[in-house]
Amino acid sequence: MNTSKDQVRQRVWERMDAAGAGRTGSVQGKIPDFRGAPEAAQRLTEHERWRAAHVVKSNPDKAQTEVRAVAIDAGKQVYMAVPRLAGLQPFYFLDLALGVPGRVSATKAWAAKYAPRVSVSQMRPVDVVVCGSVAVNTAGVRLGKGAGYSDIEMGLLADAGLLGPQTLIVTTVHDLQVLDEELPEGPHDASVDLIVTPTRTITCPPRHRPQGVFVDALSTEQKTTIPALHPYLRAQ
Repeated sequence: MNTSKDQVRQRVWERMDAAGAGRTGSVQGKIPDFRGAPEAAQRLTEHERWRAAHVVKSNPDKAQTEVRAVAIDAGKQVYMAVPRLAGLQPFYFLDLALGVPGRVSATKAWAAKYAPRVSVSQMRPVDVVVCGSVAVNTAGVRLGKGAGYSDIEMGLLADAGLLGPQTLIVTTVHDLQVLDEELPEGPHDASVDLIVTPTRTITCPPRHRPQGVFVDALSTEQKTTIPALHPYLRAQ
């Protein structure tokens, strides 16, 4: 991991724990499940591009459960990443047609038991990508928890032509996670277009769009445990 990124993450985790900003205890080492997540989700629903969206791709973290729930209940089709992108079909497909309200079907536990899974080739073009973050700045530079799965997910979709210039990339976070400083970023790091907190909606300037999968940035574990990456490795 990048040491400077780790330092920023640790600083944010510590300030959130000191403020009691986590909903379920300490946020250390996690995408913070923050107090105010339902309010941030509701604020996102007021954005015109969210209202116009038909297809949403989301991370599976608890902090974005309410975002997935409101998307499902609004009749949007939701693709939620399988944790660690395990299996040949690395996304869950969540939809009102499954007959379950979003507050239930948006959870990882329900999806793991009941949701159909899809491969990238079975997915529709994505209107909105929802990311979890540890830290983000007002320029749209985002830090996850360091595992790199969000970048891989967006890279797979970009390479498949399912994510393009028209796709809105958004993160919902606590206000303490929004930093007014430069953050380190690499060539494979995609920035966000929109930051939504319980109290603010921040539009970011155009920056780095997802450019596909960066094979050189993959860990040995990712290369061996994510079947969707195998075509990239065979092409080397």
